[in-house]
Amino acid sequence: MIICGDRVSLRDFGLDDVEAVAAYACDPVVTSHHLVWGPHAGRQETASWLRETIAQASCASRQHFELAVVDNLSGGLVGGARVTVRNPVHRIGDIGYVLRQSQWGQGYGTEVARLLVRMGFWVLGLHRVEATCDPANVASRRVLEKVGMRPEGCMRENFWIRGSWRDSLLFAILEHEWQP
Repeated sequence: MIICGDRVSLRDFGLDDVEAVAAYACDPVVTSHHLVWGPHAGRQETASWLRETIAQASCASRQHFELAVVDNLSGGLVGGARVTVRNPVHRIGDIGYVLRQSQWGQGYGTEVARLLVRMGFWVLGLHRVEATCDPANVASRRVLEKVGMRPEGCMRENFWIRGSWRDSLLFAILEHEWQP
C-alpha cells in the first residue's frame, strides 16, 4: 500500500525500518507527553512491534493500517501513521500519527493527516473519520482543525497513561464535509 502526497508518502512498514522507527519510538520527548504508548525500551521492542505490524498487514480482512511516513525528497522514514476501521457496518474509522521531533512544525503533520483522511474516505469507504489528541497538544489540535475535523468534545479520563488518567479531545469529519 502506498498513498502519495506532495512532500510525504505513506507505505506499509518493512523489517528494514527498525532503525528509523526506533529513532522516534524510543525518543521520550516524542512519545511521553501526548501518546498513549511508548517510549519503546530499545531496538528490540521496535523490531518486535514491526514484526507484529507486518504480520497484521498481510491479513485478508485488514481493518488496521500502520503505515510508515516517508519524506518524498530524501526517501527517509520520518514517522508513523495509522488508520483503523473501528466499525465496518457504520463505516467509522480513526486516525493517528507520530513524527520525529526534527519534523515538527514544518507542516508534515497536516499533510499526513490529510492523506489519512483521504485514505479513510476514498480507499476504505468510511463515512466518519475520528481522531483524538491530548488537550495539551495544541499543535496536533491545529493539525486536526486544518484538515477539516471538528471538535466534538472532551472524553474525561479515558486513558491511563504512565500512572495518571488523561483526557482526550475528540475530533471528527464526515465524508460529505471532506474537501480534498
